[in-house]
Amino acid sequence: MVTSRTDRAAAEPVPGARVLIVEARYYEALADELLAGARAVLETAEAEVEVVTVPGALEVPIAAEIALEGAELAGRPFDAVVGLGCVIRGETYHFEIVAGESSRALMDLALGHGLPLGNGILTVETEAQAWERARRGEGDKGGGAAHAALELLRLKRRVMA
Repeated sequence: MVTSRTDRAAAEPVPGARVLIVEARYYEALADELLAGARAVLETAEAEVEVVTVPGALEVPIAAEIALEGAELAGRPFDAVVGLGCVIRGETYHFEIVAGESSRALMDLALGHGLPLGNGILTVETEAQAWERARRGEGDKGGGAAHAALELLRLKRRVMA
């Protein structure tokens, strides 16, 4: 079996890393699958994980900011954040607002804090598309978001050492 650079990097431990996962539970079963994927990657990397749950995707960046501030005040800051959730297009403009604003707010949060972030908020047309992306045996976007956050954390540690 050939191992890609991505596979090797995903398996590299990140000692002492504290990772915050903020998950939107609007679609419960999809949320479970995204969370399982993210946890699997973070556990393989030997990261400490804390999960915060919110109702929907718009609350993910707000909850992340609150948790980041609280952890900083407690002297136990997080090293990275993974945002998880799903937005499925409906018949109104609401999809565009939720998808765009949650993504923009997460990016603002990451840039404002210099914080490694993995955005695992799915934005899809149908529930079938969401499942294709969420399932660990298929798209594994929860695992992909965790992997992205860890890669950025590894970069941050390397360049700031």
